[in-house]
Amino acid sequence: MSMNSLPDIQSDFAQWYQEVIHQAELVDQSPVRGSMVIRPYGYAIWEHIRDILNKRIKETGHKNAAFPLLIPESFLKKEAEHVEGFAPELAVVTYAGGKKLEDPLVIRPTSETLVHAMFARWISSWRDLPLKINQWANVVRWEMRPRAFLRTTEFFWQEGHTAHEAYEEALNEAHLMMQEYVNLATNKLAIPVITGKKTESEKFPGAEMTLTFEAIMQDGKALQMGTSHLLSQGFARAFNMAFQDREGKQEYPHLTSWGVTTRLVGAVVMVHGDQKGLVIPPQIAPIQVIIVPIFKKGNDSSKILEKAREIEKSLQNSGLRVEVDSDEHKTPGAKFYKWELRGVPIRIELGPRDIEKQQAVVVTRLTNAKETVSFGELSQKLPAQLEAIQQDMLDRATKRLQAQWHKAAQLADFGPTLMKEGGIYQTGWCQSPACEQELKKYKAFTRCLLDEKTFETCFACDKPSVTDVLVAKAY
Repeated sequence: MSMNSLPDIQSDFAQWYQEVIHQAELVDQSPVRGSMVIRPYGYAIWEHIRDILNKRIKETGHKNAAFPLLIPESFLKKEAEHVEGFAPELAVVTYAGGKKLEDPLVIRPTSETLVHAMFARWISSWRDLPLKINQWANVVRWEMRPRAFLRTTEFFWQEGHTAHEAYEEALNEAHLMMQEYVNLATNKLAIPVITGKKTESEKFPGAEMTLTFEAIMQDGKALQMGTSHLLSQGFARAFNMAFQDREGKQEYPHLTSWGVTTRLVGAVVMVHGDQKGLVIPPQIAPIQVIIVPIFKKGNDSSKILEKAREIEKSLQNSGLRVEVDSDEHKTPGAKFYKWELRGVPIRIELGPRDIEKQQAVVVTRLTNAKETVSFGELSQKLPAQLEAIQQDMLDRATKRLQAQWHKAAQLADFGPTLMKEGGIYQTGWCQSPACEQELKKYKAFTRCLLDEKTFETCFACDKPSVTDVLVAKAY
């Protein structure tokens, strides 16, 4: 890897992002416009996120299943609001097997309609409920302005789909999964997030309510990290998902759906990265500790490599993800650059003098702090150090979020600053769609409604405020 410097993270954040994800070998461009090839290092980060979340999905009573990639177009048309919301993003197969299809097939943008068609077969009695299904899959939404991980034509995600006997159960489910997402973001990704309801214009097509969790990137733009939807009975009626209730009457289940995507990888890059490259939280780092043997010309490298392998095994036995960079053709400086670029939390430097003194130099990626640690202490000290790094990353991101969170009453006053500098603004809103449209003049959008009311009037008109709302520019 050539030691290419990155664009300035302060003055050209967008270009910094594009460069760092390619130089750190997270992604490469696909021959298909708007799609990305996720390289092994990028996919390893996603796998750690996926495995953590998959465990929690199962522990909260959901079972994984797999549904087809192709959905009859007629299925999407059964729920009018749903098809209208997705129409511009659909990829449709009209020709297959050498002939034109009578019923065109849509490459899934999301699987509600197909899953609900199956739910209608599987649910006949209240005894079949609750039904709690999740799938890990790829989906296609034709993207006009692609950006790797953040917005791509094809992306990977999990989508949960559940059916419940009572409305309250479904509501609790939507909130439960949102809390699981918040725990994932906070405790594993070290990203502080804000939760709330989406506005009517921003909610999922066909949903009664959409909950969101939002994070603020270093450039002051918001990123929707994931959503949880209370669909209630609209889809159930559209797919004739009738069942016999406890009184023997015909009833329809209350439905939810919820999901997060490979966008989480992009969020980690943008929240924690610095001028040297990625900074990966230890909880999801593919490599938590990289051991760099320092070979000197004329010295026997085998002893150093042997000790490096010994330390690697010892740390792996302590439960850490460790690798040795045994490449003898690169300089130590080139290796340091590579692993700093890739955001590995801890680097161990091991040279001939270290072998003599029975110690190693330990360097943390986050602060570049160096300390000398004896070989015997490494397996005890490093796990605690990784925990401290994880907490430090969350603390730093939380302070940044607090600095970027502003309260302001009138769009005319804060709009120009928001458009120029970014940040997230808490303000009052009358809930009129016309006032929501005013935000677009400043390239901003509503992010979520808050469960509080601190402003008396709407940000755009003189009418009384109904609720506080967060507004920001967004990815």
